[in-house]
Amino acid sequence: MTKTPISLQELRQRIYQKAKSEPTHRFWGLFTHITSITTLHEAYRHAKKNGGAAGIDGQSFADVEKEGVIPFLEGIQEELQTGTYQPQANRKVDIPKANGKMRTLQIPVIRDRVVQGALKLILEAIFEADFCPNSYGFRPKRSPHQALAEVRRSVLRRMTNVIDVDLSRYFDTIRHSILLEKMSKRIQDPQVMHLIKQVIKAAGKIGVPQGGPFSPLASNIYLNEVDWAFDAIRRKTAEGSYEAVNYHRFADDMVITVSGHSSKQGWAELALKRLQEQLKPLGVELNLEKTRMVNVLKGEAFAFLGFDLRRVPNRSGTGYFILMTPKKKARIAVKARIRELIQNGGATPAKDMVKRINAVLAGWVNYFRVGNSSDAFSEVRDYTEMKIRTLLTRRKRRRKRSVGWRRWSNEYLYGVLGLYWDWKVHPLKNVEGYR
Repeated sequence: MTKTPISLQELRQRIYQKAKSEPTHRFWGLFTHITSITTLHEAYRHAKKNGGAAGIDGQSFADVEKEGVIPFLEGIQEELQTGTYQPQANRKVDIPKANGKMRTLQIPVIRDRVVQGALKLILEAIFEADFCPNSYGFRPKRSPHQALAEVRRSVLRRMTNVIDVDLSRYFDTIRHSILLEKMSKRIQDPQVMHLIKQVIKAAGKIGVPQGGPFSPLASNIYLNEVDWAFDAIRRKTAEGSYEAVNYHRFADDMVITVSGHSSKQGWAELALKRLQEQLKPLGVELNLEKTRMVNVLKGEAFAFLGFDLRRVPNRSGTGYFILMTPKKKARIAVKARIRELIQNGGATPAKDMVKRINAVLAGWVNYFRVGNSSDAFSEVRDYTEMKIRTLLTRRKRRRKRSVGWRRWSNEYLYGVLGLYWDWKVHPLKNVEGYR
């Protein structure tokens, strides 16, 4: 009697349940699942959905599909199963940061993105069972908005001393030997461990590259014991249902909230010291210039996930709420992206140009609409309208048709060109709405 094959989703669920019920179990036989065509095909689907630029070989998804996806995946499968697979070098892309410095992304070729994605699909099911609830980044059914709601809840529950943590080049400082040791506590499969080693060493002797599908999972595994250490502090210092210390992390963005009660004086300094003690064995350092102690009772703001957060009185004067506004660098970044699209658009028809701009605006607005973002939205909307009007006017002048800048009405921008218009703010839900 032949056994009915199980779906990838069901396989992942079974692995998760096994990992959850047996915290010390080490998994073997995973390589077969990672190299199955089903897993590789799902990894390819995710890679294509996420898009991104071509790797160092210049191959695009259109190129892959022209030759055939299944033969492409079968080629990857054969290399993995015969042990001949070797990752290619990543293509390095420097992205400007708001402070004038550069962040280097490393873009794997599509073939390597598929392999990393397949690794992630299977291993995520194991390590998700081990992850701490106070970690929100790059995890199933979790989001930046949930992390923001949890931080807001902590501050409103009188944890008004906030440590705004900045890690120094976190992804670049992850030590391979420590990461592999942590992963080996759950994985007893030499082929899988060899493949992980190949993936992380493709970018160099230290660090995991930002830009590949496997790196977010690796970064969460690396800090998981730190997460649990602070969860233990939270539970130990809680008084009834109220915590005195809480900790929230999304990738390398981290906030620690501490009770502002006079009996807890000095606790914030102790929490920061404990964090440094936890990070030191991992080779992770704080950026001491940017890590700050903030007292929200004094109206001071702290940053988290692109927002500035501060405690302000409500309109009736009967209480307080947490004002969440998009950071200045978030507004600068989206305007720079719009300017770049227009400058590099060449002779792209206006409607097609607007479609590209709309895609940028929709993603930005959907992220920031949960905050007190009306002023920021007006700023970005006015800037976008101005840049499009300027572009249209220049094009008319090139054709020797002198048309004034004011010629391009809102009715034309929105009604004819179809410029993005949904700038409505949707307040952040309570914590319960994300659970």
